[in-house]
Amino acid sequence: MASTLESYQTDLIEKAMSVDALKFGSFTLKSGRAYATTIAGALASSSNPLPEFDVLFGPAYKGIPFAATTALLLYNSHNIAVGFAYDRKEAKDHGEGGMMVGVPVAGKRVVILDDVMTSGKAVRGAIKTVQKAGGQVVGVVQALDREEVGQDGVSSTVREVEGLVGVGHVKAILKMRDLLLWLEKNNMEKELADMRDYWEKYGLK
Repeated sequence: MASTLESYQTDLIEKAMSVDALKFGSFTLKSGRAYATTIAGALASSSNPLPEFDVLFGPAYKGIPFAATTALLLYNSHNIAVGFAYDRKEAKDHGEGGMMVGVPVAGKRVVILDDVMTSGKAVRGAIKTVQKAGGQVVGVVQALDREEVGQDGVSSTVREVEGLVGVGHVKAILKMRDLLLWLEKNNMEKELADMRDYWEKYGLK
């Protein structure tokens, strides 16, 4: 486990907690603003490990504010223009109709943004949605990777998703071990014990 946290990781944890967006009991991330600021900076960086992309896709519903705000910040703060798209839980049968909203993804390189990586079910669904609409998913970025065992019971969920979008193309701002370290440094013993119990049960060993 790493012995230090990057300043952006500490900033994200503290901002998320300050608005009650991060709950250690359920690991719920409800607010996209702090996350979007962090990820926009990372995507704009020359050291960004993801391939070039044309569209940010936010899966309904939590991924929508992440992708929308990140696209806005990329343009306003870094002068990088990318498209924004999201899906609906159910197809609309009037107006513009369909499942997809925003810029067309057909023939475009797409990065998916979402809140938490657990079993990977949601992101697999998002990948299929983008591919069905003719887009190519070139990366996935999550606010938090719980570092859980994947569907095969051996490898990580991240490795399984990398099998769909490319090795090294699945990233997370925070990992489970980062939260454990932050809790330890801040003497939050009860929360730390609960998190360790959770990881012992579900985490990648």
